[in-house]
Amino acid sequence: MTNNCTLVAENVNFFYGQSQALHGISLSFQKNRVTALIGPSGCGKSTFLRCCNRMNDLIPGARVEGSIRLDGEDIYSPRADVVALRRRVGMVFQKPNPFPKSIFENVAYGLRVNGMKKKSEIRDSVEESLRRAAIFDEVKDRLQTSALGLSGGQQQRLCIARALAVDPHVLLMDEPASALDPIATQKIEETILELKQRLTIIIVTHNMQQAARISDRTAFFYMGKLVEENGTDAMFTRPELKQTEDYITGRFG
Repeated sequence: MTNNCTLVAENVNFFYGQSQALHGISLSFQKNRVTALIGPSGCGKSTFLRCCNRMNDLIPGARVEGSIRLDGEDIYSPRADVVALRRRVGMVFQKPNPFPKSIFENVAYGLRVNGMKKKSEIRDSVEESLRRAAIFDEVKDRLQTSALGLSGGQQQRLCIARALAVDPHVLLMDEPASALDPIATQKIEETILELKQRLTIIIVTHNMQQAARISDRTAFFYMGKLVEENGTDAMFTRPELKQTEDYITGRFG
């Protein structure tokens, strides 16, 4: 594996009780790259994504085999600090989930939890995170108003800002634009392209056009297995397997 792989999964199997949802997934994710995970519903994309910051730990009976290493450290090691892991591997969900607090407090919350006390530092970090999520100019005059008053697209960019505030290495995005209109989707995509200058980004998407527009690499999942993975241009123009071609061209899925 090359040295700039931030996150490396090797032979990952995942079980919900007796039911196996992932079979031997090996993938590496590089810094300053967007990797899209594509495939039909229920094929294991989101399950794999949640393995990358141990969100599946919250599910009774869930079990992981294999290894996932972040900057060389096994995140499933008994010594791993899950709270610290989730700081380094942020997550943005399909449906925007702002806290019922002010716009400012949504972003400041994680900073305070992580021990930042100085008001000026918190203020500067909140502004920088909102700027990186490309929403500061839209909300700068109403930072003390409720985040729940924002549009869906603005709420999603606020959730991105909240994830960025604690300075993660990796950002996981589970269909972050599927609930949004085309204009809001475009803003999210522009934000992702901007963010990859500093982050490793893994995005689950059902939208083939979106995968083609924003990702550097694409991984095709089917029935819990990794079928094919390659640079996005190659995957979309000359996939190695007919199954991949059939999915990308809409013949099934």
